Amino acid sequence: MDSTRPGLRFFVLHHAGGSHLPYRDWPAGLPDTWDVRLLDAPGHGLLLDLPPITDAARLAGFLLRGIEPEPDRPYALFGHSMGALLAYEITRQAAARGLPLPVWIGVSARSAPRPPEEGGWCHDLPDAELRTRLRLLGGTPGEVFDDPELWALFEPVIRADLRVVESWRPPAPGAAPLPVALSAYAGREDHACSPARMAGWEEHAERFLGLRVFDGGHFYFQDDPGPLLRRIAQDATTALDAANVLTARAASAAAGTPRGA
Repeated sequence: MDSTRPGLRFFVLHHAGGSHLPYRDWPAGLPDTWDVRLLDAPGHGLLLDLPPITDAARLAGFLLRGIEPEPDRPYALFGHSMGALLAYEITRQAAARGLPLPVWIGVSARSAPRPPEEGGWCHDLPDAELRTRLRLLGGTPGEVFDDPELWALFEPVIRADLRVVESWRPPAPGAAPLPVALSAYAGREDHACSPARMAGWEEHAERFLGLRVFDGGHFYFQDDPGPLLRRIAQDATTALDAANVLTARAASAAAGTPRGA
């Protein structure tokens, strides 16, 4: 690889109701050889003028088109909560379409794929109940709940995102695991998505690098993302190094193949 090119193109996928803004300081905490890109879903952040997409497969397809995987440029995905589901779905779609796969994906605060539970959906809760749920979960500035005008802007977006998460259906039982390296990240006190639930991701990737548990709840990295970013850098670098070894071996084997073979 040309040493002037980034060692890894790294995409960050935000949580439901969020945008790239809570992650805007992340590039400074990751290796300077990485090309870090903070993605927004339609209706969020820099794409606020676009209508939200409420179907996970369609949203993943939209984001995959923006990523534009290149055969000679390794990339990785990290997603928190809704973003973790999208990282998984993007990788599934890339594999199905024969596109270059990420060398690594990181999934945070999103339970491993499992059959949907009946009832208990949040996207159609009454206004007061939805606010209560979101306050308990954390991650949303208090002024959003306290300012009627802000809430009027925020509510349709969070309901659309919750519909993305709650209407998604996992692959059928027995589906092959993703042919990529994967790490899972959890908050020790996350009651919405416990470390035990996160451990189930081991069954969904051919190379599971481990479950990393941090102090805190659903947004365990909010006050200090440093420990998470250091762990991401270690895990993604491990996966990238392994991928580079395999690429070098394949190139060496191809170079040594007799003509006509």
